Parts: sequence; structure tokens; C-alpha cells
Amino acid sequence: MHAYFNGTIFNGQTTVSGLAVLTEGGTITALVPENEIPTLAEKIDLRGALLAPAFLDIQIYGGNGMLFGEFPSAEALRATHAYCVAGGATCFLPTVATNTEAVMYAAIDAVRQYWAEGGRGVPGLHLEGPYINPKKRGAHLEACIRTPDLEQVQELLDYGKGVIRMITLAPELCPPEVLDYLLRQNILISAGHSNASYRQGMAAFDAGIPLATHLFNAMSALQHREPGLVGAILDHPRPRVSVVADGHHVDFAAIRLAQKLLRERLFLITDAVTESLHGQYAHRLEGDKYVVADGTLSGSALTMVQAVRNMVEQVGVAPEEALRMASLYPAQALGLEGHYGKIEPGFAESFVLLDEYLNLLQVIDV
Repeated sequence: MHAYFNGTIFNGQTTVSGLAVLTEGGTITALVPENEIPTLAEKIDLRGALLAPAFLDIQIYGGNGMLFGEFPSAEALRATHAYCVAGGATCFLPTVATNTEAVMYAAIDAVRQYWAEGGRGVPGLHLEGPYINPKKRGAHLEACIRTPDLEQVQELLDYGKGVIRMITLAPELCPPEVLDYLLRQNILISAGHSNASYRQGMAAFDAGIPLATHLFNAMSALQHREPGLVGAILDHPRPRVSVVADGHHVDFAAIRLAQKLLRERLFLITDAVTESLHGQYAHRLEGDKYVVADGTLSGSALTMVQAVRNMVEQVGVAPEEALRMASLYPAQALGLEGHYGKIEPGFAESFVLLDEYLNLLQVIDV
């Protein structure tokens, strides 16, 4: 039994003090007044710091020099997990950008191997593509883009059963029978790399697509005569959408405007890559962002804790809301809101310890 005390606790909703967090076996059991800590508990002094739920990153391509799409292996997942934890995220979806069938299948195998070896923090795989619109491909490989075929999709999902958690696709290019099949397979479908019109976007969300990928990036823009997919995301009441808050993917003023409309439907991702000078995706670090050979922006160099600080310092969001955008809201997007994102009984003993400036002091993940 652990007892975390002498700190401020952000429980996922509000900030409280004078309480201790009790855990046992990696699960929170109670929050009690500090003078009621059980004598058998191992007391952990927080020294006045802020204890908050650990972060979740549902779109990251690799870390510490191991790009997952280039090295689809348990080793790459361990390297990415280490990168995530160093930025406060204990849960992440390794992501493979548009690629060959062989790479996607190898990535599925790698996740299974990672789990078999006791790997932590990976609830599944995110396939960003290959069913995207070439007009909005960004840095994705045009040669690997495909229009989804029901038989092919069934084969992929059969092989990736229990591993594939999320697929980003262009809904305007997805036949209705394929979209219906995907939604019935308990796969999180996210609209992205899409040139959908406003009406097509609204129809896709009406059909049940619950998510959208990196707001503003690689999607039809908000225009006054054609609001595009951005307009559909902002206008529809249901979809949750990720955003890359690094100041390169999206201007901070645009994030500020979107956050006022979307509120709890907007959550943070890093969209981070790692340097890979060879292979089909050759990401090169340029300042504090990554580009491919022709200079196209190809990924961020963010950590989740830096994204949180950017939301506070650059966007002007309250610290508590920024923390929710990195923990509770992505947990809700993944259907893990009963496990991550709050400090309440029944939730995971998975925390970040932060100072008053939201600098990361420690990650706790039991």
C-alpha cells in the first residue's frame, strides 16, 4: 500500500489539498485526510508538488531514434515508451503512417511481441492511413495510399484483431459498406488526411465516426463559402479531435479559437517522430520540428508535458484544463476513462508530479 501525501492533488476535475492518495496493487483505493493514513502504508512525501493523472498520447510515431514504421519491433516500442514516459505519458498508441501492407502487418506482430514480453502502456495500434486522400497526404507516401476495399480491410482487421485500436482515414473516399464494417469492429475511426466537404464531414460524423485527427492539419480548411472538414468538426456536437500544440503545426491563436468552441472535445497529441535519415520516411530535425527532404513538415519534437505548458503559456488555457487535455480527454477518446485521467478510487496508480511551472519532476506508474 502506498500513501502519497504533502502535496496538491489535481484529481482530473478540481485541485484539492490536505488529502492523501492511497493505492494498492497499482490501483487507487481511496483519498483520505492526511491524518487518516493507515499505519501499514508506505508514505511517499510529495514535498508540496502537484500530483496529477499521467498523460496519454494517442499519436506518436517513435522515440529515441527508433521510428516504429521503419523498425516495427518490440525494441522500437520500448524506446518509444521511454520517450513518452520522459514527457509524462504512461499510455500511448504507437502510430504507423501510410505504408506498405508488410509494414502494417509487422507492426501488428511487434505490438503482440511487446505485450508478450511484458511491455507496458500500449493499449493498441494506430494506423494513420493508408486510406487517405492524396490531396491531403502531407508527408505521407503517395505510392502507398489506397482506396479501402472491403475484402482487403477485413483481412487487415482479421490479422490485427485485438491490436488495431484506431484508424485515421478520409471518410469521403471510404465506401459506406467499409465504413459500416469498421464501425462495427470496435475500431476507433478518426477523420483525417481528408479533403471532405462540410456536408461530407457532417455526414461522416452523423454516421458514427467519433474522432478527427490533428485539427487543421491535412484537412479541408474552413472557408466562408465551403467550411470544409474543419467547419464540420467545429459545428458538429459529437466528434473529439486532437491538436498538435507546438506552434508549427497550428498557430496558437487558431488553437485558442478552436478551444473556445470545442472545450472538452479538444485533446492533445504530440504527433512526434524521431530522426530517421534512411528509409521511406526520412525525418530530419529542423529546429524544434521535423521535416522530410523537400521541407514538408512531417512531425513534431513535442513531449506531452511541453504541449501542456504551451497550452497554458501560449494559448492561455487554465492549467487544470490543459492537464485534462493531456489526460482525461484522450482517455475518454480511447474509451479508457474508467482507468486513466482521474485520481479517484478504481483508477490506475499512474501519475505525474509537477512543479508550480508545470515542469515534470517525476513520473509514477506502478
